[in-house]
Amino acid sequence: MNREELAAFLRSRRERVRPAEVGLPEGPRRRTPGLRRQEVAELAGMSVEYYVRLEQARGPRPSRQILQSLGRALMLSIDERAHLHHLAGRVVPPRSLPRRDVPDGVLHLLASLTDTPAFVLDAKYDVLAWNELAVSFIGDLSTVPESNRNVARWTFRAPDLAKHLTDEQESRFVRTLVSDLRTAVARYPDDETIPELVAELLRDSPEFGELWAEHDVATHRNLTKRLNHPIVGPIEFECQILLIPDRDQRVVLYSAAPGSASHEAMKHLREIQRLRTTA
Repeated sequence: MNREELAAFLRSRRERVRPAEVGLPEGPRRRTPGLRRQEVAELAGMSVEYYVRLEQARGPRPSRQILQSLGRALMLSIDERAHLHHLAGRVVPPRSLPRRDVPDGVLHLLASLTDTPAFVLDAKYDVLAWNELAVSFIGDLSTVPESNRNVARWTFRAPDLAKHLTDEQESRFVRTLVSDLRTAVARYPDDETIPELVAELLRDSPEFGELWAEHDVATHRNLTKRLNHPIVGPIEFECQILLIPDRDQRVVLYSAAPGSASHEAMKHLREIQRLRTTA
């Protein structure tokens, strides 16, 4: 372990991170660039005293878990994380990336749900797969670049976001989304696209920044979703979530009660789609 080089590396990276990039206010009293030591310690889940000792080249050799936490707090790239482990005399852990391959059984399930819009999300809220009826609600994503198939971007770019946040059900969904992204950042330290998405949303959406700074841990519950569809009018359905634990993915289903007006509207949309494909 090279304590002096490790201390210098931590100092240089701490001074490089802007507070806004990790959901902290810039504040008028900052005399130096970057984060304060206590902020890094809080973000990494360690005591300030321990982190100060690391920066002063007086600390013990940090564990792999501590190094991973510091990598997330300082928004290190994959190469920088490897260098951090090298300076600490630790073996670089295997890369941790979210799975994007959807199981065949789940794809078959989507195709069989002819009256229920359904799609699959990964830990970053990228849409990985969808069925035919979901196109009526999330659009034909086959024409959209993969980088733009992201529910978080859609949500925080929406012009009526403020209206959604005043609705109890919609607000709960938005808070859950932010909480899930925070979990994804911690769970997949080697996926640079997740912190890049968070940084983008922090830069572009004050609403996201406020929710990110709250450090909420949301509880997943089924939601009631209401919308005014441009073709069939008002629809109300239960937004249900089925987890795929071995992939850290989830199936989102828009389920309407059989015989309800919303269920009939779903069937009508399916018929419209069928006619379009056979025309």
